[in-house]
Amino acid sequence: MFQSLLRFLKIDRFTFLLIVAVMVATVLPAHGRGMPVAQMATSMAIGLLFFLHGARLSRQAIIAGATHWRLHLIIFSCTFILFPLLGIISRPILEPLLTPDLYKGVLYLCVLPATVQSAIAFTSVARGNIPAAICSASSSSILGIFITPMLVSLLITDGVATSDSQLALEAIWEITQQLLIPFALGHFSRPFTAGFISRHGFLMKFVDQGSILLVVYVAFSAAVNEGLWSQTPLVALLLLVLVSVVLLVIVLLLTALIGKLMGFSLEDRITLVFCGSKKSLASGLPMAQVLFAGQAVGAIVLPLMIFHQIQLMVCAFIAARLSGRKEEVELLEEIGEGAVISPVVK
Repeated sequence: MFQSLLRFLKIDRFTFLLIVAVMVATVLPAHGRGMPVAQMATSMAIGLLFFLHGARLSRQAIIAGATHWRLHLIIFSCTFILFPLLGIISRPILEPLLTPDLYKGVLYLCVLPATVQSAIAFTSVARGNIPAAICSASSSSILGIFITPMLVSLLITDGVATSDSQLALEAIWEITQQLLIPFALGHFSRPFTAGFISRHGFLMKFVDQGSILLVVYVAFSAAVNEGLWSQTPLVALLLLVLVSVVLLVIVLLLTALIGKLMGFSLEDRITLVFCGSKKSLASGLPMAQVLFAGQAVGAIVLPLMIFHQIQLMVCAFIAARLSGRKEEVELLEEIGEGAVISPVVK
């Protein structure tokens, strides 16, 4: 077992590139005019990724992914029930440890919707159920615009939850532009592109991993520009990092275990882990400006910023490890019998 775990944790080229992306973003973050360019490049890469997914997936696979209601129900429950429960029960420990404002930020993190781009890209790298991931992650982002303000109103008593219809419409349109339209165009192009894509599998791998590296670089650049390293006391930063790691590990373990207990296929368990453990920085930052107007928004969103970077790093590493290696599939099943995280491996 110990030797198998050591094999599982070895560093490969993609993980090395991921570390390099974080280091480059820390030393040379995109800012000023460079940030819109980096964001545009990321959007184009994600658009290409979904175009290729649409071209690769058959109509039957798409229908099966959209109608997998049991999987979607579990993912939504992890996002909007499991996470908030963990935030509530940890209050006696975290509030005095982190100060009330930082704890409020942790609780706000717990009520946010899942990410869209990275959750689906990680599912793709790990060869999970991509159609189900597209449906689940997109729906979570849309539903979160309405569910998150209600949860803030219930759980964060001094938060001012508002319903911003313009914000909702903008988010829906952004998701449609970045994901659904490229996916639909790719799917309808299947008669012309499916053969080429099937003969050039390296193209999917390059776009999958390249899009993740861009997302990590741009997200980490934004965090550095917001003063992630310069405006936070070292002790508070270390405690937030520790809390974020513990929270992410707990959710990864529980989603993996739930998928095993529900009898989901390996592909569905991968999708559950990557879609059920994510929180969206892209949705969380603009909503915080509305929900906590006049409050210490910087302290409230700091846990989200830190958790977001950690989830990208950890899940990218896991996705790389799960990508088509037979020995890791065997390790997954071996540890899965002991109810540990391994059920996500493929």
